[in-house]
Amino acid sequence: MKIRNRLNPSDPCFSFEFFPPRTDEGEANLLKALEDLATLQPGFVSVTEGAGGSTRAKTVELVLRIKQEAGIEAMAHLTCGGHSPAELRTVLERLSAAKVDNVLVLRGDPPKGQTVFEPAPGGFRYASEMVRFIREEDFNFCLGGACYPEGHVETPSRDDDLRHLKAKVDAGLDFVVTQLFFDNAFYFDFVERARRAGINVPIVPGIMPITNYEQIQRFTRLCGATVPMRLALQLERVKDNPEAMAQLGVAHATVQCMELLSRGVPGIHFYTLNKSPATRMIVSALRARS
Repeated sequence: MKIRNRLNPSDPCFSFEFFPPRTDEGEANLLKALEDLATLQPGFVSVTEGAGGSTRAKTVELVLRIKQEAGIEAMAHLTCGGHSPAELRTVLERLSAAKVDNVLVLRGDPPKGQTVFEPAPGGFRYASEMVRFIREEDFNFCLGGACYPEGHVETPSRDDDLRHLKAKVDAGLDFVVTQLFFDNAFYFDFVERARRAGINVPIVPGIMPITNYEQIQRFTRLCGATVPMRLALQLERVKDNPEAMAQLGVAHATVQCMELLSRGVPGIHFYTLNKSPATRMIVSALRARS
């Protein structure tokens, strides 16, 4: 099933993102989280790829396993880093042969220890180049991409960032998923600006339930997401109480999602960090209110 056919404001879908674990214990935890979340009948799940393409083989393996064994629609993340066009073509051929219909195309982050992204020899510097390559090679994938309501941290302005997104969409994207955000005003403003710029593909909001104070501090530094002042003060008060932190994170994300759904988003994509409880509580509450 192509994800673009599942993104519908009249029947929005919930989807979940996982990352390839590094240990056997981590893999067991991921599979348990996937089992827990499968009962919520997700529209799809996605599996990330490590910086520089470092987990590509594991990413593909997990996507195939989810698709074939769990029977859940799965999307593979593919990044520009670390691989030549010929190597990417081999990966795409394997996914296509396994009847994986969906790929999320990303530039990707620099490998650990590097501060600047450098493409592989002969490789792609921008996600738009990889999108164009996949379309020119006539692969029949539904292609997703990333977008940044508050602007990409490496882009001088939000207008420049929007121009980059337009280039990706014009190259052949079918939908985009946003970076995490904690203030819905950024999302609604971004959608309005994107539509004015001629970007008409579905824009799926990405939501991360806050469950750990230090973790969210690190993530917001890396991606530039803003924590609203009122929420920041509440987080500061409960930062040493894991249970209260989780309750606050679930409550805030649930309110976010309720407003997003009431205003007609085509779906909501949850960044799960390979854990199920927070996302399961949020989706269960949303389903109970529908």
